[in-house]
Amino acid sequence: MSELRKDPVVGRWVIIAADRAGRPNDFSERTLHHGGRCPFDDGQETLTPSETMAYAAPGRSPNARGWYLRVVPNRFPALTIEGALLREGVGIFDKMSGIGAHEVIIETPRHETSMGDLSRAEVESVLAAYRDRIRDLKRDERFRHILVFKNQGRAAGATLEHAHSQLIALPIVPRNVIEELRGAEAYFTHKERCPYCDIIAQERKDSVRLIFENEHAIALAPWAPKSPFETWVLPKTHAASYEEAPDALRSGVAEVMRVVLRKLDVALERPPLNYMLHTAPLRDKPSSYYHWHFEIVPRLTGVAGFEWGSGFFINPTSPEEAAAFLRKTEVG
Repeated sequence: MSELRKDPVVGRWVIIAADRAGRPNDFSERTLHHGGRCPFDDGQETLTPSETMAYAAPGRSPNARGWYLRVVPNRFPALTIEGALLREGVGIFDKMSGIGAHEVIIETPRHETSMGDLSRAEVESVLAAYRDRIRDLKRDERFRHILVFKNQGRAAGATLEHAHSQLIALPIVPRNVIEELRGAEAYFTHKERCPYCDIIAQERKDSVRLIFENEHAIALAPWAPKSPFETWVLPKTHAASYEEAPDALRSGVAEVMRVVLRKLDVALERPPLNYMLHTAPLRDKPSSYYHWHFEIVPRLTGVAGFEWGSGFFINPTSPEEAAAFLRKTEVG
């Protein structure tokens, strides 16, 4: 059973999940392409835990073939959904039971390795699955925040190469989220405007960090990126909570996500990357200062002692150069 422990100095929570030490190593390319069985492939449904949700043709039986997206519990979860949420003091320290949910979104039955390989309709389905799972888990009063993320490639933390993303429901709001919310609220208090709406307007005006846009969403290289080719995808319509986005807006975001991921695959030769959905905590009221969005971070440089010790990131590529390079990268 995992548990959460709180750092008494900086207030950061850490998940202690000893059971995850038993996870298998990455499947080798030889295994996956020469007769080996990937548990996320069509026809290998018995190799995963029973599905939580699936998009499939009418009449399909659960955990059978015929799906085009599946959501299953992570076989080696960081947090588990069973049990009571217990808080405890241990001397000066604080901990709580490792209650949460940890799910895997299998994005396609085909053995694709990148979300950029998917069609626009398939990417729309992935984004719809995020919405549906957040809405469902939101009903559990134990959960305070849900983080949706993708690890693509060994260097980005993936243990299977089949296109998939993950979701973890947490009983606390992470420190990084709190800091982002506080920064956005301070900006709004000073200027009475959403900082992200201002960023969208500024980047569309300047255009030097703009990568791609459509009617509903925009992709840009942020002004102060932590690493080369970091990219943000933001809806043009203000909203704090991702799960409340209307279908047309989500469809527009899906197109921008697909184009950006394909551009990164072509320009950087399928780099390892992470992306994260930034959305408001589950119990927050609608916010005028926060704006949900995706942040995509290719893993092109390492994080070393200076970054760990100072919190500063050294980025050898300017966002203006990265955006210009991606703008001119042609994709189908």
